[in-house]
Amino acid sequence: MTAAFPPSLTVRAVPEAEHLDFLRSRGSASFLQTPAWGRVKSEWRAESIGWFRDASSLGSSTQGFRDGRSTTSSTSDEGELVGAALVLYRQLPKVKRYLAYLPEGPIIDWDSDDLAAWLEPLTAHLRKQGAFGVRMGPPVLTRRWSAAQVKEGIADDAVRRLGDIPPLERSRVGASVVSQLTELGWRPQSVEGGFAAGQPRHNFAIPLVAEDGTPLSEDDVLKGMNQQWRRNIKKAAKAGVTVTESSTAEDLKAFHDLYLHTAERDHFTPRPLSYFTTMLEALSSEESDRIKLWFAHHEGQLVAATISIRVGTHVWYSYGASSTEKREVRGSNAVQWAMIRDALAAGAEVYDLRGITDTLDADDPTVGLIQFKVGTGGQVVEYAGEWDLPLNRPLYAAFDLYMKRR
Repeated sequence: MTAAFPPSLTVRAVPEAEHLDFLRSRGSASFLQTPAWGRVKSEWRAESIGWFRDASSLGSSTQGFRDGRSTTSSTSDEGELVGAALVLYRQLPKVKRYLAYLPEGPIIDWDSDDLAAWLEPLTAHLRKQGAFGVRMGPPVLTRRWSAAQVKEGIADDAVRRLGDIPPLERSRVGASVVSQLTELGWRPQSVEGGFAAGQPRHNFAIPLVAEDGTPLSEDDVLKGMNQQWRRNIKKAAKAGVTVTESSTAEDLKAFHDLYLHTAERDHFTPRPLSYFTTMLEALSSEESDRIKLWFAHHEGQLVAATISIRVGTHVWYSYGASSTEKREVRGSNAVQWAMIRDALAAGAEVYDLRGITDTLDADDPTVGLIQFKVGTGGQVVEYAGEWDLPLNRPLYAAFDLYMKRR
């Protein structure tokens, strides 16, 4: 089914293979926007969609985009594929109407002065699929803070949140996206409630390239870490901690057992083994090195385990677990350093430690995790957040109430 919209963009469903080929043509995209992620979220109905420019309005080649840079690609009779997205549909109870969710997507030219030309054909297509509302998370940065700024903020009693500190950088593209979405009637979502709290708005990431694009060395990354991190990496090596990687289902059980132990200790609700089994199988089916399991052992005992995911030049630390015993051998630091080294060897440009809260209150229980990540010497990156567009206001209001009461 195709939803047409001027000036020349159309949106229609595409095969998973075409969706995946588009992602491969880009430097990176969120793993939540890969076709395989639709198979991980099996309780949702998944659809791959693409944005096409009308071939009749283009020549034999046309300018596209790739990470904010122009690219040249050939066109077909159906037009040029210039954007893509994974859409997850959640059904409203007892009614065949859906909330259409695009986690950390869509993958379009966000550096556009006319986002309506991209988003209106999207919403037209989703209406025809039975959507009563749309939720998306533009993969667009708005602000950055350095590790030093965050450290100073935690030590300052007058600082409570990231917003209390002037950022290291404000993104022009991010400001434009927020302004345009507001003008187009989209609603920003709070990360504290609603749709399962959504995806994290603030992430902690380590740049693996210099500002001029030159790849960093292992020594460069180590120098960016604080003394405690460097000391712990050395301590783990001296203690004889060994780190191995795997991508087999047989090793997944060992990770999950330690993960359950971590969940009990840290008081969070764990995901079942079946979820990770599906995740491993689905992501591995797209690329052999898309997902990896990492294990830190000391004298034969598993002391830390993690999962990493890579899409192009972006690597994510996705899940982690650690034993309560032998914490003094610093297995968590060792396994993180192994993943960072692997990301560097793969030519990655970003190592992403995923979400943090925006609190800098030293008495907040989440500050310990922030301090662990800050020690790596990276940056806090703020995204534009998740935004909703009601297509059927009564049904959207009913769904919103349903989610808040769960």
